[in-house]
Amino acid sequence: MKSDISIPNPLFRSAQQLAEKLGISLSDLYTAALSDYVMAHEKGNVTEILNQVYETESSEIEPELVTIQMVSVGGDSW
Repeated sequence: MKSDISIPNPLFRSAQQLAEKLGISLSDLYTAALSDYVMAHEKGNVTEILNQVYETESSEIEPELVTIQMVSVGGDSW
């Protein structure tokens, strides 16, 4: 899909230079950058959902798991 966008000239020039350095097209650079940006914001939704879960559910580690963890690290002093 084609789309027209406007970005500041300095950012455009920097993007052109980076695309050339990476050996990719400007379209591929924009696609990768936008994809990363969208994924970063979607991760925020995961955090919000987990926060909602832990409002009603305990986040404590079960005592049995704590015991197993302690045994696995041995008697080393941290």
